[in-house]
Amino acid sequence: MTEMEAIALFKCLADRSRLQIVKSLAREDTYVELLAERLGLTPSTVSFHLKKLAQLGAVTAYKAQYYTMYSLCSDIFDVSLLEILHEESDDAQLQAEREQAYRSKVLEAFFEFGKLKAIPAQRKKERIILEEIAKSFAPERDYTEREVNLIIADFYDDFCTLRRDMIAEGLMTRRNGIYRRTEAVS
Repeated sequence: MTEMEAIALFKCLADRSRLQIVKSLAREDTYVELLAERLGLTPSTVSFHLKKLAQLGAVTAYKAQYYTMYSLCSDIFDVSLLEILHEESDDAQLQAEREQAYRSKVLEAFFEFGKLKAIPAQRKKERIILEEIAKSFAPERDYTEREVNLIIADFYDDFCTLRRDMIAEGLMTRRNGIYRRTEAVS
């Protein structure tokens, strides 16, 4: 189910009468007049809601003698909420472009000629800065504390704070005085 289909389904089911119609049709196929009687609605109101549900593909109609019977298309409801949430957004590309533009803006604001002007106060901005600095470390290589300090000092004089923050953010690990860049760096 696409994101737009999910939105249409949720909008359609957000109406109490439509939800009651769907619940009734989940039990058995039925016709407009019986639905109207069960739900305390007029037949024209039930027909209106059935039309909306049919446009969505949630119900189908068929003829039985002189009645038009309605049945639930249960396959549209067989999708789990987690499947919908894991579906890639239709705006995923646009979101990625916005995120990249934001990253570029932050890097331009805090770096000048390859040097960090100041450590950002906002955690999100600091994370972007730390990720940029972490790219200077090879992912499969072990570093001594002195080597880490020298590399970070090329960006900013307070290498202790940046080193500590890189470890806290999970961009680097430290074990027995040996530092290593993690795969978390994008």
